Amino acid sequence: MTIVDTPERRQLRELTRAFVSREVLPHLADWERAGDVPRELHATAAKLGLLGIGFPESVGGSGGDLLDSIIVTEEIIRSGGSSGLVAALFTHGIALPHMVAAAGGRLGGTLGGRLGGPENTDDDLIDRYVRPTLAGSMIGALAITEPDTGSDVASIRTHARRDGEHYVVNGAKTYITSGVRADFVTTAVRTGQPGDGALSLLVIDKGTPGFTVGRRLEKLGWHCSDTAELSFVDVRVPVANRIGEEDTAFLAIMQQFAAERLSLATHAYAIAQRCVELAVTWCRDRSTFGRPLASRQLVRHRLAEMHTRAEAARAYVHQVAARVAAGEPVVTEVAMAKNVAVAAGDWVVDQALQLHGGFGYLRDAEVERHYRDARILGIGGGTTEIMNEIVAKGMGL
Repeated sequence: MTIVDTPERRQLRELTRAFVSREVLPHLADWERAGDVPRELHATAAKLGLLGIGFPESVGGSGGDLLDSIIVTEEIIRSGGSSGLVAALFTHGIALPHMVAAAGGRLGGTLGGRLGGPENTDDDLIDRYVRPTLAGSMIGALAITEPDTGSDVASIRTHARRDGEHYVVNGAKTYITSGVRADFVTTAVRTGQPGDGALSLLVIDKGTPGFTVGRRLEKLGWHCSDTAELSFVDVRVPVANRIGEEDTAFLAIMQQFAAERLSLATHAYAIAQRCVELAVTWCRDRSTFGRPLASRQLVRHRLAEMHTRAEAARAYVHQVAARVAAGEPVVTEVAMAKNVAVAAGDWVVDQALQLHGGFGYLRDAEVERHYRDARILGIGGGTTEIMNEIVAKGMGL
């Protein structure tokens, strides 16, 4: 028994697998082609307690910590679900944590006092947004990336000017996961001068005048996870919708990156593990020149290498995630874990598709979907190159 293999977590794995088998697999192909996940799936996942995993019960969650969230993600993919499905169903994993933290909560802990000022009641945001989202009745998104800034958070241009009890927001966001379906968007805005890091987070409701969802972006992978461009033209947002104190969001955003990056690392190694399983089954069943593929030493050795890389990535991500869950500041290790898992996922899925031959290139092959979905993981949450910069900095370079 290990930290991720306790009796309680085994039950969580079983619950997740049953959810995927019953609620996801019969419909996933249709969702992938439609480019959408039904809102009803959020409510179903909430009733089972899966939607709130990793969030304190005091804010409407199911309890648990980062490791429990990782287990759910891992099992969804290993049970035949898609990385895109996870992105669509659990977008609140990046939309809500800032609210919980500002209200005094700690993911996996308890809710205490709030950090917001007298004009801003962060506990109210918990009731208005966090609880309904974890109950499956609302969908949230996180809007940080802009057309000209990419991963450079400090250079955000979307500006919020204070006007009495409102902020007037102008700007644009892009590549926003669940931006089409979201009922609200946790939005990073500049509340100070350019270059001074004075950023704030505002919760902006869909339907607010001046806030428009632009075109739905078509992507290589993550087909059932909608992605959108957002535009803000003189959007008036109540000061009460600010998360925490004004000009303090840069640090809050940076602190939440660890969980997001480890989540994407989990996508990567889970895709690798699933592709190993698919490839092993295929190579046992597929015969060429009168012999099963698995009978050939070259194929067996390739499968062994695929399995080794997938398991090594999983072990390292779990180790780093346990340290993050314990509150350790392991920024460098998180960056390394993401890159290790992404590299393993990219290589393993490529080998798996090759072993599947022509069938692996067809939309009917599950391995084809994983091949497409895996490509975003070295881009989202900070590119592989940015992760290497973080590692280099941690080395004193």
